[in-house]
Amino acid sequence: MTDAPVDRPVLPNLRGALQIAALFSGIKLFLQFALTLWTLHLGYRYFRDEFYYIACGRHLAWGYVDHGPIVALQARLGEWLFGDSVFAIRVLSAVAGAGTVFLTGILAWAMGGRRPAQALAMFSVLACPQFIGVDGFLSMNSFEPVFWMACVLALLLLLHGGSERLWWPVFGVAAGVGLLNKPSMTFFLLAVGLGLLFTSQRRLFLSRWAICGIFLLLLIPLPNLLWQVQNHWPTLEFLRNGAREHKNIVLGPARFFLAQFAIMQPVNSLIWISGVVSLLRAKSIRDARWLGIAYLLFFALMFKLHAKDYYLAPIYPALFAAGGVAWERRFAASAAVARDRMVAFPVLASLLLVTSLILLPMSSPVLRPATWVRYTTALHLHGDEMETFATGPLPQFYADRFGWRQEVETVVKGFRELTPQEQRRVCIFAGNYGEAGAIDFLGRRWGIHLPPAISGQNNYWLWGAHGCDPNLVIAVIPDSPAELLRKYKSVTILGGINRPYAMPFERRRTIYLLRGRRASAPFRWSDERYYF
Repeated sequence: MTDAPVDRPVLPNLRGALQIAALFSGIKLFLQFALTLWTLHLGYRYFRDEFYYIACGRHLAWGYVDHGPIVALQARLGEWLFGDSVFAIRVLSAVAGAGTVFLTGILAWAMGGRRPAQALAMFSVLACPQFIGVDGFLSMNSFEPVFWMACVLALLLLLHGGSERLWWPVFGVAAGVGLLNKPSMTFFLLAVGLGLLFTSQRRLFLSRWAICGIFLLLLIPLPNLLWQVQNHWPTLEFLRNGAREHKNIVLGPARFFLAQFAIMQPVNSLIWISGVVSLLRAKSIRDARWLGIAYLLFFALMFKLHAKDYYLAPIYPALFAAGGVAWERRFAASAAVARDRMVAFPVLASLLLVTSLILLPMSSPVLRPATWVRYTTALHLHGDEMETFATGPLPQFYADRFGWRQEVETVVKGFRELTPQEQRRVCIFAGNYGEAGAIDFLGRRWGIHLPPAISGQNNYWLWGAHGCDPNLVIAVIPDSPAELLRKYKSVTILGGINRPYAMPFERRRTIYLLRGRRASAPFRWSDERYYF
């Protein structure tokens, strides 16, 4: 006796869906390029983390203390393909953003949506502050929704009768590489797996090709797991230190929920909430209740783990896709939807556009610092504080783009005043990975043959001290001369850094030339480790 055939919905024309998805992804790419060029014109330069990721790209490995290996590979490929200018190193993040928009449109198609649904879903992503921000700089977060949405698309197409020998391996590869990109994908996959098990779509797991997909999912990130073991689980130590030192702000249930409205854009809630409801009801969108359940489980899990509010962001393109379909079905009788127009909801689209333009300075630094302060003060807008560090007039995402040139110029000046013999053995010590990364990157870019910078923070500690002499140090640190005289016989101030718009802990730093480490304060590299 054979099973009765499953009644599957007929999907709209794929060619048309691909064309409109390509159009919107092209618009996204153009917008991100334009924003980067404009912010460069205003004087915003490299972001702190970009220096670090580039340094990691020059030390390719299967693992890193505070992130996965994919962002290091992204940095290395970007530098190799496009160069090391601010614009060049951000090209792949912009491409990833365009990929997210493209997948959103195809997801709307896979849920049964036509042009109105696709366009509304993709426009929601274009108008989303979170995606405008993360797609505008070198970051692991730009590729995160690409891997997540590839997994969702593979599962939807499997449920619609797609080839198991194609889509299960696609799922496994996307999930495995996504785990190498960022460990938070573990929780997304857990939520998706439970969502499938709680619904009739659990039948997907009965295929032998499902075993293949799950095998790939586990195999691909295995080298990273082995790296963690070999290096004594540094990422766990990093996470424990962050929790112990209360690095991140812990939000209550109401604030955590309301934060989703802010990072996704308030008007967008009309779309993604409609998407969640439509998925859970499973009437207009069939075979996808598991995705609505997965969102609720993932939300609860992230809140319970005290995650940052933006950790939920990569799942929202799927909700926008579902919301686009829900709006299309709800207003199916309207003339614009019936005629399959791309702009079928002009009032909602206009409201999204206007609101996004008002909020644009919160996601991309399109205003000069002083103008930004006046603008946000007048409109009572506040940056999203995710860490417990005190902030200055600008949020950290903008503040960490200032002062690096001044720091490196001072270090270079002190280095040039040393004799050739001293230059070969001097240590250049930085208090954190941002400072060390700036010295390594800008020093090389200016053609200065500085020795590698050293720091105790995260992967810089793993890279070691490179055999430099701790009795001769150029140091970028917050210590006072009196504190340093307890460790060194000679303390000379090379210069200071005055960054009025930088973070308070970076605003004023002194750069020292230190000579003669005292025997009472021996230098041990093991004491410098700082995973935070």
